[in-house]
Amino acid sequence: MNASRTILAAAALAAAVSAPARTPNLVFILADDLGYGELGCYGQTMIRTPNLDRMAAEGLRFTRHYSGNAVCAPSRCVLMTGRHPGRAFIRDNRSVGPGVEGQLDIPADAVTLAELLKARGYAAGAFGKWGLGTVGGTGDPLAQGFDHFFGYICQAHAHSLYPAHLRDDGREFPLKNNPPIPGHAKLPPDADPADPGAYAAFKGTDYAPDRIHEKALAFLRANKDRPFFLYYPTVIPHLAMMVPDAEVKAYEGKLGDDPPYVGGKGYTPHRTPHAAYAAFITHLDAQVGEVFAALRELGLEKDTLVVFSSDNGPTHDVGGVDTGFFKSAGGLRGLKGSLYEGGIRVPCIARWPGRIEAGRTTDFISGFEDWLPTFLDVAGAAKDVPAVADGVSLLPTLLGKLQIERPFLYREFAGYGGQQAVWQGPWKVIRQNLQPKGKNPSKAPPPVVTELYNLDADPAESTDIAAKNPGVIARFERLMKSVRSASAEFPIAGLDGTAARP
Repeated sequence: MNASRTILAAAALAAAVSAPARTPNLVFILADDLGYGELGCYGQTMIRTPNLDRMAAEGLRFTRHYSGNAVCAPSRCVLMTGRHPGRAFIRDNRSVGPGVEGQLDIPADAVTLAELLKARGYAAGAFGKWGLGTVGGTGDPLAQGFDHFFGYICQAHAHSLYPAHLRDDGREFPLKNNPPIPGHAKLPPDADPADPGAYAAFKGTDYAPDRIHEKALAFLRANKDRPFFLYYPTVIPHLAMMVPDAEVKAYEGKLGDDPPYVGGKGYTPHRTPHAAYAAFITHLDAQVGEVFAALRELGLEKDTLVVFSSDNGPTHDVGGVDTGFFKSAGGLRGLKGSLYEGGIRVPCIARWPGRIEAGRTTDFISGFEDWLPTFLDVAGAAKDVPAVADGVSLLPTLLGKLQIERPFLYREFAGYGGQQAVWQGPWKVIRQNLQPKGKNPSKAPPPVVTELYNLDADPAESTDIAAKNPGVIARFERLMKSVRSASAEFPIAGLDGTAARP
């Protein structure tokens, strides 16, 4: 009897060893305007982020990871196509026109990460904020490889977290917000900013981030028996600052002087913006924890690579945001819209139990264009990486193996005065004032400024050393010219020799 059991056990073990491993699942959670210094695992002390801190403790934390660009849409374009912003189609935010829900469409021939993974048998779902097209257009997520989409097609629509509707596979999905809460409003002149009742008109019932979250978890459960790619671009913590009252109360009175924000700079008012902002990020953290709980419940934790990052740095001090109070950029220079480190260096954490060693950090210079080749590599499809992609696979870094140093990392941004930057080893060159501001062509633009920093010695970019290194500047300027292509839709006058689009 014992011998028989031994034989059966040995046979079962042999079968388990020889059985093909499950194709890994892939999850990418993208925060919106979350700064480098806004998580506990990146030094934040006032905002509670226990689930993301645990993710870092159990996975790999990147300290030199760069978003695709300094604002929303072009950053997401880099992530989805694997092309750096000097060769990507979308290079700035742009709405299409009045009455059109969405932004400028990526073209039909764009090859996205979702399309490539779908061709390998993955179910692909996107839940949150898209920003790369219009409803039914060539840039609609359903036209770009996703089987399912639920959330906001339009990033302007996402300024309200209590809207009238979301999009569910192209159809309007009504929410129970009657009336919907505008993302841009202010208190009436006769209202008392200290009166909690003055803010009653800005509180909704049907919280869009929670509806989106429910659909994302349902996607995991519906596809538990096949490989899946979950793209979860949450709208948190982008303004307007809308958070359920019960969660704000946990921070009220605990964050020093918290003066009311009355809505004077364009976004919806809030009585306690410090408490609301902290609660906003803690709400996001709780939802990340629930994604991991669902993976555990389904027995999929060890079969799933989860990556968390942010689409750009923290926003400016509008809408009640107080980046100085929270040290949102983590001591780095610049905010959203800037190619200084604070505008584009973002938190990034990867977790894959049994494959990624717990508690590691990496200072490898990496960016959003790297996730397309990385995810295809993880899926066993490295040969499917398009020739036009610019990223490198980070799989060696994830697994603790030797990662060949990348030749450079390049960024350009047509907005905020026109900027260009390149990273190589410890060096960073940044050029500014490449784009005339305003609509007066007779007004002389400010001179182009080229700065050089050694980020190993000066991560805060406090001392420009360009004047002492003319040879380095000349080499980098040649590189910046050679690695980009001109854009008809997003020209930069100082690079393309064309007038800036008004």
